[in-house]
Amino acid sequence: MARGRQSRLHEQGGTNCAGKEASGSEIRLEPIQASNKKAVLALELAEDQQDLLADNASSLKEAAGDDDARPRAVVAGDRVVGFLMYDASVNDGEALIYRFMIDCRNQGRGYGRAALSALLKEIGALGHVRDVLVCYMSENERARRLYQSAGFVDERADADGEMIARLRFVRQTRRP
Repeated sequence: MARGRQSRLHEQGGTNCAGKEASGSEIRLEPIQASNKKAVLALELAEDQQDLLADNASSLKEAAGDDDARPRAVVAGDRVVGFLMYDASVNDGEALIYRFMIDCRNQGRGYGRAALSALLKEIGALGHVRDVLVCYMSENERARRLYQSAGFVDERADADGEMIARLRFVRQTRRP
């Protein structure tokens, strides 16, 4: 189910690609468009990660047929370093993060943590989301640590053995 709709978020840790030094650039999320699509399609996972996540070409094809899909390029400075996709339908109070990857040459530099933080801010700004769900392969300890550090709480494994984790947004009420 790692490539299925129910569980599509996996922060990947890699061993197969040589990394570059982090530039200290602020991470931002950009909608996929002509100016960044080629760079998103060129992103790679390490060989030992490829069974954990659908490739970006398949994800973008899926997004083209799904009005609720929100694909984003993860950008550091002027470089695309990752890709993610989520669904935050206004029909319910949940968002589902179902694609999340950082290029193998850019892993271990804090980009995943920064991208997750930017994504949670984007989702929170929508206003209707109460809970954010993410699924990841139970054996992916890097993903577990990343999500737990952001406040996600593991709930249960699904039928395919993938962990489902939830983050509840707490809304502050204003006092008059």
